[in-house]
Amino acid sequence: MDNIKHAPEPMRSFLIYLESIQGKSRKTALEYFYDLRCFYRFINYSAGNAKCDFNQIEIDNITIDDIKKVDINFIYEYANFLNHDLGNRARTRARKISALKSYFKYLHSKVKLIDENPAADLDTIKIEKQLPKYFTLEDSLSLLDAVDKRNYERDYCILTLFLNCGMRLAELVSINITDINGDTLVVMGKGGKERTIYLNDACISALEAYMPIRKKMSPEYKDRNALFLSERNARISRRTVQHTVEKYVKKLGLDSHKYTTHKLRHTAATLMHQSGVDVRVLQEILGHKQLSTTEIYTHIDNKELRNAVAKNPLNKTKK
Repeated sequence: MDNIKHAPEPMRSFLIYLESIQGKSRKTALEYFYDLRCFYRFINYSAGNAKCDFNQIEIDNITIDDIKKVDINFIYEYANFLNHDLGNRARTRARKISALKSYFKYLHSKVKLIDENPAADLDTIKIEKQLPKYFTLEDSLSLLDAVDKRNYERDYCILTLFLNCGMRLAELVSINITDINGDTLVVMGKGGKERTIYLNDACISALEAYMPIRKKMSPEYKDRNALFLSERNARISRRTVQHTVEKYVKKLGLDSHKYTTHKLRHTAATLMHQSGVDVRVLQEILGHKQLSTTEIYTHIDNKELRNAVAKNPLNKTKK
């Protein structure tokens, strides 16, 4: 894995543990590395060992003896530094502190390298829940109508699967033709967990329109089974899919920075819930490990709130 192999011990062992024992993806392990590297840099920064830009501080000199000196007050100082000096938002700070809690728990409970866990009683940083952005039903239909003639069947199929199945970007680009069996599709979710997605009529229709074109293409051997191919006959990349979605979002006059591929997942979840799908069923469809993650989609849209207030019998009372 890039960068992780250069991490100092015992950080490197922890990252290997996350992937090999806890089943975290390589991408997730790399994100932990970035967050822990920030903390290691702060150790050097606080000790006056660095005379360069914070993001350029090396961490190779940090040993387990340095880690043993960390106490709860030092972690508070780090959290304050993230806030005031680095300007990290609450969600980013919460993620970095969470990574730190997991790391110290590993050092204390799993490999017994520290006698006490300084982060054991550390409070989780409070994050104000934000309602997820999503396309309305009308915008979703307009997005499908915006698909260009060039690569029409492929792009239409991609958008249809996103909007109907709520799959992740990584799941979509990794689909193989052999993963599809009638009205079912098997995808590899987070942590290497397989789940079955049931295809509705819209998805089946889009796939039936795309497959004759896909079968005429001649990808390289390694990509011979990939469902979605780029114009170079290689498995489509995440960036290509992102660029494709951005193009159609801009055609609708929407902000492509706010309405991303992940917002298509939000859209599928929100529209299904608004149509009466139970939150626990939705949890299975989306492949969420925790129900609390799914519950964000149980928000009520502004139209419903407006209608609820309008139904108040005192609404007709005028002075």
